[in-house]
Amino acid sequence: MSDKTNGDGRVPHVLAHSPKDNVAVAVIEGLKAETDAFGVVTENNESFGIYVKNDIPIGHKVALTDLKAGDTVIKYGQDVGRIVADIAKGEHVHTQNMKTKRW
Repeated sequence: MSDKTNGDGRVPHVLAHSPKDNVAVAVIEGLKAETDAFGVVTENNESFGIYVKNDIPIGHKVALTDLKAGDTVIKYGQDVGRIVADIAKGEHVHTQNMKTKRW
């Protein structure tokens, strides 16, 4: 696999770490709303598409499924927090709608 591609030459917009993840991370600068983003699951190199509904800053998360308040956020195949406000598939996941369970 070549640097920064999934093996077919395409550079991903977002990465999920595990097939269990319900969020992915923006890995390009300036991921804009209304983008048909290309994603890769790093654990198994599977590709997927996600229609991004909001601008997503690099390093921030996008919802891969509709998430409701109280749902668990799964990243790296692990519980990393809970949803505190409903999020539609393709929307930005950040401090306004997700909190860590530690606090």
